[in-house]
Amino acid sequence: MPMARMGEKCQNFSMKSLAEINQRAIQLLYRELGVVDAVRFLRQFTTGYGDYTKERDELFAGKNLQEILAEMAQQKSL
Repeated sequence: MPMARMGEKCQNFSMKSLAEINQRAIQLLYRELGVVDAVRFLRQFTTGYGDYTKERDELFAGKNLQEILAEMAQQKSL
């Protein structure tokens, strides 16, 4: 259905539900990007869980940057 131009009346207009719009958008993403890339794209908009600030403070408590980097290098070499 062509879009109405500025000043024209909209005829045969039906409002789709948000669920219908979401379903159609996901179908388009799957078709255009493939399932894996579509899921990767969608994951960037979901909220995580837990308290990252608290976990980070506990994980790195009492460590300086050099100690953290040394631990990262050690884990990478395993």
